[in-house]
Amino acid sequence: MLDWIVDCGWTPHLIVDATSEAVQVPRQFVKDGRIVLNISASATQNFSIGSDSVEFNARFSGVGHRIRVPCDSVLGIYARETGQGMVFTDEPQAPPPEDTAVPQATDTLPDPPPPAGPAGGAKKRPSLKIVK
Repeated sequence: MLDWIVDCGWTPHLIVDATSEAVQVPRQFVKDGRIVLNISASATQNFSIGSDSVEFNARFSGVGHRIRVPCDSVLGIYARETGQGMVFTDEPQAPPPEDTAVPQATDTLPDPPPPAGPAGGAKKRPSLKIVK
């Protein structure tokens, strides 16, 4: 996904769950337990993606920081210019039944179900939004 975004000439951004102690990011930029990181070549140095983590050096308000994000804490990746990307979830996707037709693509997507409240005990799913 990162290669596709870069090949299109767009700016890749990671959405990170920063609630884990293993996530090394400047905490003053974390909002609602998440941080969005610009991972373009012009915004990072020593960028590497390993099997366990994404690591790089970056500047925040002119101050250099070493960033380390375990792969389990990456919630999604998207292109800043278009908002296109991918959101990662822990929920396995069931394959569609074989006897049903595949729906045709439409211009609009159905509205997602409303989030369950705290009384429901359901885990809030990550969402992708355009950040300007």
